[in-house]
Amino acid sequence: MKVFLKNKKIFVGIFIILCIFLGLFSFNRLSPTLFERSFGFIITPIQNAITSSNKWLGKKIKAFSDINKLEKENEDLKLELELKSQEISRLKQLERENKKLSELLDASSKYGELSTITSNIIAKDPGNWYETFIIDKGAKDGIEKNMVVLAFGGLVGKVEEVGDSYAKVSSIINGTYSVTSKTLRSDDEGFVKGDIANKGMLKMDYIDKDAEIKEGDEIVTSHLSDIYPAGITIGSVTEIHLDTDNKLSKTATIKPAVDFKHLEKVLIINKSNK
Repeated sequence: MKVFLKNKKIFVGIFIILCIFLGLFSFNRLSPTLFERSFGFIITPIQNAITSSNKWLGKKIKAFSDINKLEKENEDLKLELELKSQEISRLKQLERENKKLSELLDASSKYGELSTITSNIIAKDPGNWYETFIIDKGAKDGIEKNMVVLAFGGLVGKVEEVGDSYAKVSSIINGTYSVTSKTLRSDDEGFVKGDIANKGMLKMDYIDKDAEIKEGDEIVTSHLSDIYPAGITIGSVTEIHLDTDNKLSKTATIKPAVDFKHLEKVLIINKSNK
C-alpha cells in the first residue's frame, strides 16, 4: 500500500510536470499533437493561465519601462527648462544694463560740451533712496571734491569726499545743501534742496512772490552757482505755495528728474569744465 501511494505521488508529479512542460512549449503552435489533444482538457487551462500570466507580466514590464522612460524625460525637461530660465534671466539683465548705458549716454550727450567720467555705484546708506552713496572712482581717476554728479534725467548731486579709488557722493535729495536754480521758461530764481518732510522730493525756496513760475515748469541750475554748470535739469514743478510767514516769497515742490531709487551708474563732470 505504501509502495502504491509512493508510486502514485511520483506518477502525479511527473504528470503535472509534463503538463506544465507541454503548456510552456506548445501554446503558440497552430497544430497540437495527438498527445496534446488527448490531454487538452488539462493542458488548455494551464496554457491559458500561462499565456495570461505572460501577457500580464509583459504589460507590467512595459509599464515599468514606460515609467522609467517618462521619469528620465521629465528630468531632462526640468534641466532644459532651468537652463532656458537662466538664459532668459541673463538676457534680461543684459537688456537692463544696455538700457542703463543707453540712458547714461543720453545724459552725456545732453551735456556734450562737458567732459565726464562714468562711474558705478558700489555702496549706499541704508534706506530706499540714494541720498548718500559710494562710487568706484577716486583721486587716481581724477575725481575731486565738489565735482558735479549727473545721471539719466539730470542732476544727482556732488562729490562730498574722495579716496584713492573711491568717492562719496551727496545727492541733492538729502537736504544738507542748496543749489541755486531757476525756471527754464521764465528765469525765475530760487534755491533747491531736498525736502526733508517729503522724502524723495525737492523744494525750491525764496522765489519772488511775483514770479511767473507755474506747475510743470522745468527747473535747472543757475549761472550764479560756483559749483554747478548752468542749465543742468533738476526737476519739474508740481506745486506752488505762497509763504505764510512773510507773504513776500513762494515755495515750490519739485519732482526730481533723476530716479533716486534706482541709481546704478553716474557721470562725474570734470571741475575744469565748469
